[in-house]
Amino acid sequence: MHRTPKVMEERELWVLRNVGFEIAKGESVAFVGPNGTGKSTSLKLISGILFPDTGTIEVNGRIGALLELGAGFHVDLTGRENIYLNGSVLGLSRSQIDKKIDAIIEFSELEKFIDIPVKHYSSGMYMRLGFSIAVHTNPDILLVDEVLAVGDATFQRKCVERIGQLKQQGVTILFVSHDVTAIRRICDRAIWMEKGKILADSGTENVIQRYLWHTFNNHQQIGKSNNQNRWGSGEVEITGVIFLDADGQPQTNFYPGQPFTVQINYRASQKIEKPIFGLAIHRSDGIHLTGPNTKFSGLQIDAIQGEGSVQYSVEKMPLLEGVYYVSVAVTDWTDTEMYDYHDKMYPFYILSSNGERYGMMTLLGEWHVQT
Repeated sequence: MHRTPKVMEERELWVLRNVGFEIAKGESVAFVGPNGTGKSTSLKLISGILFPDTGTIEVNGRIGALLELGAGFHVDLTGRENIYLNGSVLGLSRSQIDKKIDAIIEFSELEKFIDIPVKHYSSGMYMRLGFSIAVHTNPDILLVDEVLAVGDATFQRKCVERIGQLKQQGVTILFVSHDVTAIRRICDRAIWMEKGKILADSGTENVIQRYLWHTFNNHQQIGKSNNQNRWGSGEVEITGVIFLDADGQPQTNFYPGQPFTVQINYRASQKIEKPIFGLAIHRSDGIHLTGPNTKFSGLQIDAIQGEGSVQYSVEKMPLLEGVYYVSVAVTDWTDTEMYDYHDKMYPFYILSSNGERYGMMTLLGEWHVQT
């Protein structure tokens, strides 16, 4: 699949090239990789929205697809009318749609809005209606492309549960998502794509581990060459940040439940009284997870001058698998003057363990059974 942009110097840009795979009936397969690598294009080719310039695609079975918000909807028709429109496109007769329409509307939770034109719908309402139609038209193959992310958390869980039910019924699932937790829950196989090519096609856990590790290494290289995320007056300079394991050795890979220490090295060009050292941990999608500092902990550092270091230690790492970024800072006691701030410049990686797998963190609790 390629496009020829209309530019002064024509050149070919292949979205997909020399890509081939087979998906058996009843398989649940995730497509992972960064944006712009051909994941969505693959699903559009399979659904028949796009056609390949070369090669062949063979699909056996009725397809239910949720690929783009509003795709297949007529904006001037009501939600109810669009159910009939989409159903007919998918090959259902009017009598067949009549039997399903109440279930479609109920699942979408759009009863109050089903008879108004969809041009007045929000993106979340489009997703609700589109997904409900796709899963209620007896698909043999269900294609879902990232659009679940626009829904609220409760409806997202409802959709994932519904996909799981279809999987148990033998429906073939093709799922594009950046949600690793959802991929693990739904899919038994994953295809990792980069720059229009397949880099890995194997069991879900194997592919996810390889993809996350690749992403982590790339981010490390970017962080080393990027000094734009740093600012401050300079009276105190943060000269380095090191992650340490239980033995005090530098490490960037940890497991949930392991000891974890952040060491912040500094240099003060003059005597600085009562400085505050702090850090923040961000998940790879930018979510701010925590932000401890010495003042919050009741630690007052009387003064610093010259070189030194401070450490923040966690007895048992509570975070689950993923890539995380640490920001570090040193300020004055009133927190009004920033001496030095490094924004998300230091990545570390939490590896998968045999324990908990879903969510962002573990409570490190214990189970007890009484009989």
